[in-house]
Amino acid sequence: MKAIRRFTVRTVLPEPLRPLGELAQNLRWSWHPETRELLQSVDPGGWRAAGGDPVRLLGAVPADRLAALARDRRFLRRLTAAAEDLTDYLTGPRWYQGADDRELPSAIAYFSPEYGITAALPQYSGGLGILAGDHLKAASDLGLPLIGVGLLYRHGYFRQSLSREGWQQEHYPVLDPNELPLTLLREPGGDPARVTLALPGGRTLHAQVWQAKVGRVPLLLLDSDVEDNSLGEREVTDRLYGGGSEHRLLQEMLLGIGGVRALRAYCRITGHPAPEVFHTNEGHAGFLGLERINELAPELDFDAALEAVRAGTVFTTHTPVPAGIDRFDRGLIGRHLGPGGELPDVDVDRVLTLGAENYPGGDPDVFNMAVMGLRLAQRANGVSTLHGAVSRAMFAGLWPGFDPEEVPIRSITNGVHAPTWIAPEVLRPAARQVGGQRTEDALTVGGAERWEAVESIPDAAIWELRRTLREKLVEEVRGRLRASWRQRGAGDLELGWCDQVLDPSVLTIGFARRVPSYKRLTLMLRDPERLAGLLLHPERPIQIVVAGKAHPADDGGKRLVQELVRFADEHRVRHRIVFLPDYDMAMSQAMLPGCDVWLNNPLRPLEACGTSGMKAALNGGLNLSVLDGWWDEWFDGDNGWSIPTADEGAGAGGDGDTDRRDDIEAAALYQLIESRVAPCFYDTDRGGLPRRWIEMVRHTLVTLGPKVLASRMVREYVDELYAPAARAHRALTAPVARELSAWKARVREQWPKVAVDHVEAQPAGGTPELGSSLTLRVRVALGDLEPGEVDVQAVSGRVDESDRITDPVVVSLKPAGGHPDLDGRRLYEGPLTLDRSGPFGYTVRVLPAHPLLASPAEPGLIAVPPETTGMTAGVLR
Repeated sequence: MKAIRRFTVRTVLPEPLRPLGELAQNLRWSWHPETRELLQSVDPGGWRAAGGDPVRLLGAVPADRLAALARDRRFLRRLTAAAEDLTDYLTGPRWYQGADDRELPSAIAYFSPEYGITAALPQYSGGLGILAGDHLKAASDLGLPLIGVGLLYRHGYFRQSLSREGWQQEHYPVLDPNELPLTLLREPGGDPARVTLALPGGRTLHAQVWQAKVGRVPLLLLDSDVEDNSLGEREVTDRLYGGGSEHRLLQEMLLGIGGVRALRAYCRITGHPAPEVFHTNEGHAGFLGLERINELAPELDFDAALEAVRAGTVFTTHTPVPAGIDRFDRGLIGRHLGPGGELPDVDVDRVLTLGAENYPGGDPDVFNMAVMGLRLAQRANGVSTLHGAVSRAMFAGLWPGFDPEEVPIRSITNGVHAPTWIAPEVLRPAARQVGGQRTEDALTVGGAERWEAVESIPDAAIWELRRTLREKLVEEVRGRLRASWRQRGAGDLELGWCDQVLDPSVLTIGFARRVPSYKRLTLMLRDPERLAGLLLHPERPIQIVVAGKAHPADDGGKRLVQELVRFADEHRVRHRIVFLPDYDMAMSQAMLPGCDVWLNNPLRPLEACGTSGMKAALNGGLNLSVLDGWWDEWFDGDNGWSIPTADEGAGAGGDGDTDRRDDIEAAALYQLIESRVAPCFYDTDRGGLPRRWIEMVRHTLVTLGPKVLASRMVREYVDELYAPAARAHRALTAPVARELSAWKARVREQWPKVAVDHVEAQPAGGTPELGSSLTLRVRVALGDLEPGEVDVQAVSGRVDESDRITDPVVVSLKPAGGHPDLDGRRLYEGPLTLDRSGPFGYTVRVLPAHPLLASPAEPGLIAVPPETTGMTAGVLR
């Protein structure tokens, strides 16, 4: 018989074992090996059955086992030490507390639609969530006063299995929050804290707030599955990235608007400092800015509140293509916001303007969440150097008249949380070499340019380490493959071959990620016979482990999975290539360390960052990748291999001929493996050691290790974004916000009258030569603006064939004379140094100037000489 209601009865731990509950509830155990080993020792068999989830483990431990542990003095000493270590971690000063910078924010709010912290809390689908989880963990290690905000999905993302024919199948298990490492946020009287949103038609969306402890960082997860909601509202947080357009809109309203309200409740209940900086991880949480404008509405009008909100907001874009951005019908937004919906006192037309694609190529009928996120944030960034450049070009329409290079979107390259992703077998040699504390500091704080200690590890030790990791992977793959085939309907008598899959002595290549078309899961299959030849090479064979999920609505992605699975099912190659279904954090933590090479072959430049290769590098894996994302900036020729791309070639992608491009790049991939990767792995000396391979592994650890750390990433966020945003937030008091918004309104009104009327250059004498200078004299009309409200600039540099200035140098010109001429124009002058030989050009431009602007391009206003487009005037040759 099926139960009509389900709930969880939690174990009551004996008094001596009470600290076990604290250790299990704080997710630090997921990256702290000593705590994890202690929890595992409670019941090793139960730990395996619980999938490494200590909350589930403690809920199933027999009472007699708990009683025995409560009498075990050795276990109790270990428990006391672990509990004291956690207390010290949670309360002791860390990097942030030692920064001695009073301008650092008192608290930071971090909003993301998904978080990948541990497989025991399945609230993630892929890279965005894993990055968010690593951000929280690194913030905890560094001591940042950060609060995470997200949604609790009762089905999480889907679980993946395969049919007998290799077709992806989805399953959505129900998650009981009481079986997860979560607690309800409660009011002082004991009632659950609630947030509500008004919906059209007089409906109300209620949500309760669950808390996860990510080390020192609280993570608030909003949950609409409460009895006060009707069925439709209860299902708002049913699953990650599910449902139609309105369903997604309600999720994002709950995340942004409801998330701010949950945050306020948390700070009120716990006394946590209110955040001064709000960080939006992608556009899904963009509505948080509207809620903060709404909070200021009694004191400030919309424009002034917008300035105050923008000052303390950071927006990170992870999307290199417009198709990856959430866009809603403007009418749908209008029905849910304003009168009759949520935020009734906020002008809905102003809201619609924030998300409007009112630029060339935009769609006037849609509301763009990333566009709103950029307009609501004074500071924005991409997640690798290349992705920053791609983002500046993609969103250049928001700053008309500016070259893409000047669009105010900077780059902070992603990193990964080393304690989560480094295998214990890799940590031990480092700890022996430099000590446990120094190793921990190197991974959690970072700051070194090189990990010098790795250079002294003997070649034989490195090679033995790599073999050990490969052997563990082979064992893991065989177990998972057997389980997958059982799900596909095979019996044990059919599966004896699984015990012979993979070989611990063979070069092992890994490929695992989501399966959108641009990541090209099946590029390796462009020439199946050539791939089979590589797999079955008599002297230098390779073996490949593949995993990945296609979105449930993406039949094209599912066909790619099926194509790969069918090839891997072939009898002749199935011992050398495997597809493992249900890729998640637990699988990646087992898979990444054991692969010798990590393969990544997206369509360049569509990979924003791609952090899986970073995790491989931390374990001594070498990358074999297209120069995209992080690999584009950190590949140096000795840490792996670069797959040549055809993105520059005519007919090979630029004109839409993706088939030809795939053929070209697949052929390059085969050639690299055949002629360089495999020979490097198998070329051994008399002692059986591949010296060149080991040298590349060591170089990867020494030089890439310090770069790919999430601690490096978070420290850059603090220095480059959080601290400046906190200063700007403090400066934008209500009177200052009113003054700034009034100034911007006046500048916009006057800007049509701003013009560059005349430009002349007077040589200092003779023909211009390298090192000489010109004197620029510029007459500009400013309307009713004062000279201090603008910046008149000379822009110069080498020019290309179309007279476009490249790598420009910008110099501000100074007013000459105190009064305008009879026509109302003002004179500006300044020197122009000719510091480069060859074709040289200059132009002038006028920009608004105000001390509270984060960037000269922020207002999106520019005036240039009428004969120029961009920066192309005054060419000298």
